[in-house]
Amino acid sequence: MDSSCNLEEDARPVLRTRGGLGSGLEMILPREVWVNAPVEERFAKNSPFMLVNKNGSYQIENEEGFLCNVILPPKPSFYDAETSTGKKMDSIGVMQGTYLGIYPTELCHFWKMKPKRNCRFCSAGLTIGKTEAAEKSVRDVVETVKAARREQGITFVHFNTGFMHGNSIDAVLPFVRAVKEETGLLVGVQCPPVKDFRKYMELKQLGVDHMSFCIELFGKNFSTICPGKEEYLGQSLYLHAIDYCSRLFGKGRVAGEVIAGLESATKTIEAIKTFARMGAVSTVCVFRPCEGTNLQNESPPHAETLLPVFAELYRQAVLNSIPINMAPNIKTAMVMLPEECKAFLGNQGTRFRLLEAKMNFIRVLAGAYFTSKLASK
Repeated sequence: MDSSCNLEEDARPVLRTRGGLGSGLEMILPREVWVNAPVEERFAKNSPFMLVNKNGSYQIENEEGFLCNVILPPKPSFYDAETSTGKKMDSIGVMQGTYLGIYPTELCHFWKMKPKRNCRFCSAGLTIGKTEAAEKSVRDVVETVKAARREQGITFVHFNTGFMHGNSIDAVLPFVRAVKEETGLLVGVQCPPVKDFRKYMELKQLGVDHMSFCIELFGKNFSTICPGKEEYLGQSLYLHAIDYCSRLFGKGRVAGEVIAGLESATKTIEAIKTFARMGAVSTVCVFRPCEGTNLQNESPPHAETLLPVFAELYRQAVLNSIPINMAPNIKTAMVMLPEECKAFLGNQGTRFRLLEAKMNFIRVLAGAYFTSKLASK
């Protein structure tokens, strides 16, 4: 970042929250592509890109000069508001792109074990109780969701939890029920898979719109990078849960999440194809070695090695007729959406274009459906 930048006044704060691959500076690139740019991690010092403030307008430059203009979304005013229990709302939920992300339950149990069995890239144990509230009541969450809807116009709330010895879904149910009943917003849930698949029917009956499962890795690195998940869950349980929920909730309503850069691109593409055959879309996170984690000294992958991965992300969604980009006003910053990867593909032929046309037609119908559904609350 150039010294001309004034992020404290001009941008959303860089908050390390939830259990993912870290939080950076959120910005909007041309074509309304949201990104979360790492700025605090040590590898960011080697970035070829510089953020510059030119008379109040921000742009990205490299050593050859200007690349593009960017927009820095400002800090939401509700972040500084307090819930009725006195908690700051930015310790309850944070904006991630255009949706609200909330980690409503206690710290993942993998962090509490001795020795710790947490995923080696994860930063949840470094944030819960520090940058985000260790305990969140249903009322805290509902009040924060309503504030985000009033100010930011959110349409989607995403809950995620850590490992809780099979109780993660039970723990998230009261939050889902309250948000659905009091706001009618679209709700997504990300929990480790449970062995009692009847619990997924409970989520569906509450009106959950989307499920996601962080399998993280598809190859042999799973056991070393995710020791707790290997010991207590296993890759096969993740795959069974993705397959089952895809059939239960419907095509495009379930995601398998993998991390690109901790195994070969070939393995990541294999995961994308496997999920697509199940009717699930893939969420592909790029490995970000966050400060304080076990992998903080590792290097992120080179962009060139990941281009085929993201091209396949869009290609498989189309080939398997998986609905994407159907719900309104959902832009993610931490990951690339499948439709944002279209530009990485070359000419795919007539059949592919026909499948795209079918998807676009369904999108028009879905847009009308979701608009009426959200307007009813």
